[in-house]
Amino acid sequence: MQLKNNVTEFILLGLTQDPVRKKIVFVIFLIFYLGILLGNLLIIVTIKTSRALGSPMYFFLFHLSLYDACFSTSIAPRMIADALLKNATISFSECMIQVFTFHFFGCLEIFILVLMAVDRYVAICKPLHYTTIISHRVCGVLMSLTWLGSCVHSSAQIFLVLTLPFCGPNVIDHYFCDLQPLLKLACTDTYVTSLLLVSNSGAICTVSFLMLVLSYVVILHSLRNHSAEGRKKALSTCISHIIVVILFFGPCIFIYTRPATTFSMDKTMAVFYTIGTPLINPLIYTLRNAEVKNALRMLWSKKLMSDDKRWIEISRFIQCLN
Repeated sequence: MQLKNNVTEFILLGLTQDPVRKKIVFVIFLIFYLGILLGNLLIIVTIKTSRALGSPMYFFLFHLSLYDACFSTSIAPRMIADALLKNATISFSECMIQVFTFHFFGCLEIFILVLMAVDRYVAICKPLHYTTIISHRVCGVLMSLTWLGSCVHSSAQIFLVLTLPFCGPNVIDHYFCDLQPLLKLACTDTYVTSLLLVSNSGAICTVSFLMLVLSYVVILHSLRNHSAEGRKKALSTCISHIIVVILFFGPCIFIYTRPATTFSMDKTMAVFYTIGTPLINPLIYTLRNAEVKNALRMLWSKKLMSDDKRWIEISRFIQCLN
């Protein structure tokens, strides 16, 4: 018997149903989202305009900031807008688009974190061969592969969800459309689908996390042969990456490596990697990186100089008129 999909829209319960708390959620997450856009845009502009930040490390950091902004944009704007509504609804097609974009940019972020770890491993453990191994051509090929892998991952997720029939209820106890709460609403046995989804998302999160942990263990072990100054600089960079990895992968592994079971803390955990990590990344990579801070200072000084020149030209123009 063929099961039909009778659901045309879903109701999102959000982080809370209390009217006062919803207003607090609106204000807080609006500030957070604006901070995400501003911080990541600042890194993107700085890397693009600074000649000193032309190494592969900053090529990957540029893409991390870009994906952070896109990743949070797939979730945050709608969540913020829904906080003002009494009943937040999302159409079936919009829900599927959100699932695809969320997993696409999330997977891209995972892959770029792995590439950043590989870049640091080569720079610290094989410094003489760094420019040969991590060339600009290699970076371009790696980025193309990450896009291809993310597209395959997201398409597989959507395909599995679209095979499920939804005949009601249609209430999602979350603030965005995700796989685990959607599986609960399917009016059929989702055991096999759940295993396939876990083997997809869960495997990517777990394997990538283990690769990152192993790479940083090797990097930290190799630092004992470096000078004190080189060790300090490498440690600063690696610690920044490790902080990002823990904040991002911890909640992801908690949510995506188990069967289709939802817990009350899932929404809180999801905030860490949908909003928290994209917000913290710019702070970590600027406050703990001397080269980025110097490039930011130069960018700011250039802006001030251009503003001064503009005011001088305006003053001269006014004097000519008088």
